[in-house]
Amino acid sequence: MDRDTATPQVDSLPGDNAREWVEYHRSNAAPSTYVYDFVWDISSDAEGPFCTDVDGNVLLDFTSHVAAAPLGYNNPKIMDRLREFDLVDPLKIAGQDFYVSNGERPGEEEFPGPAGLMDRLTDITSQYDMDTVFLSNSGAEAVENAIKISYDESDGAKYGFAFEGAFHGRTLGALSLNRSKSVYRRKFPEISGIVDLPYCDKRTCSGDSCSCGFFPDGSDVSALRKKLDPDKGHIHPDDVAYIILEPIQGEGGYRIPSDAFMDELAAVTDEYDITLISDEIQAGVGRTGEMWGSDHFSIEPDVITSAKALRVGATISRSDVFPEEKSRLSSTWGAGDIIASLQGALTLDAIHDYDLMDNAVERGQQFKQFVRDADLGPVTDVRGKGLMLGVEFDSKERRNDVQEACLQKGLLTLACGYDVIRILPPLDVTEREIEIGASLFCDAVEDVS
Repeated sequence: MDRDTATPQVDSLPGDNAREWVEYHRSNAAPSTYVYDFVWDISSDAEGPFCTDVDGNVLLDFTSHVAAAPLGYNNPKIMDRLREFDLVDPLKIAGQDFYVSNGERPGEEEFPGPAGLMDRLTDITSQYDMDTVFLSNSGAEAVENAIKISYDESDGAKYGFAFEGAFHGRTLGALSLNRSKSVYRRKFPEISGIVDLPYCDKRTCSGDSCSCGFFPDGSDVSALRKKLDPDKGHIHPDDVAYIILEPIQGEGGYRIPSDAFMDELAAVTDEYDITLISDEIQAGVGRTGEMWGSDHFSIEPDVITSAKALRVGATISRSDVFPEEKSRLSSTWGAGDIIASLQGALTLDAIHDYDLMDNAVERGQQFKQFVRDADLGPVTDVRGKGLMLGVEFDSKERRNDVQEACLQKGLLTLACGYDVIRILPPLDVTEREIEIGASLFCDAVEDVS
């Protein structure tokens, strides 16, 4: 496949082979959140945002696997280095019991492993004085460890604050923080002491107007500050172990927070010395045009959680936040996934070496401008930062119809929130690829209007 000339080519979706594979897969798989009957053929051509399914259809993937494949398919920025790596077995070690090296001096290794990845992570979080990392398998584990160290560091504080629309993972601790769809939490046990607050959305809350309730009745005093008032509030600040938020909400609908909201969070957490956790699992690693979504705002996170684009889970903070006692944190595969750590380190290197955050800003603006200029009747908002893009529709049904129409044209997209389609091209997406994807998207909207 020549990425410079490739275009989506669709016969029928799903085709006969895809239907057979889906039936075979589901015969043993538990019900989950599969969106499409799309089956990627890993033996066929794929590069950048283009991939081929088992029926020979060529698709333009603007999902990047929910930001977990930040450079798309078979990107030479990663693959050329991986081809030089001689595979060994095991490729995953009990990383809390053993260390791993390729025999070169620390920091000079050609194929960086877990230690090299952690070194890079502390470098790109140095603006927040972070110097310590715990690696794990997934984003949910990264969040679990973030709240564990926050409870531990707070010395008995019992409350955690989360925000309406939040999604932080599917393990039981992370589920307790979710405030998006009820199906995620219903009938599961939860951590006690989680307090809900409105997420102050930039679209609906700006200037002196706030309709979400975070600044109730137009007051300058936030709901958060009222709850924590030492004299009038019902929760003492010393009893708050952490506040956790997504700097840009993902599952909740690609909601961008208002500056006033983030300024107030920064002020309150600083005033009362409350641990602030920034869940960067979808917004981080260059997706928004900055390394971290937090970098766009005035907040100073004490803990960052990362995964997806990083290929492993990571809980990043300062040494004084992490427990000193051994065995408070541990994991069989934490710091032990050699290939995933190498992929994560090479991804961070590629983002830096090829100015991919600048590209994310330029190409994201191109997509937003293209869709806005099309003046599509059912579209009520086009928003996002970098290549974390959301298009909101006049109804959930319309959004679903557009998503299906995009698929039939060969464009993969994802839904989020109630009526939003999210667009997540690879970070090195080209001007040509954005034009193709945006054109297909606009055609799909017009087809169902």
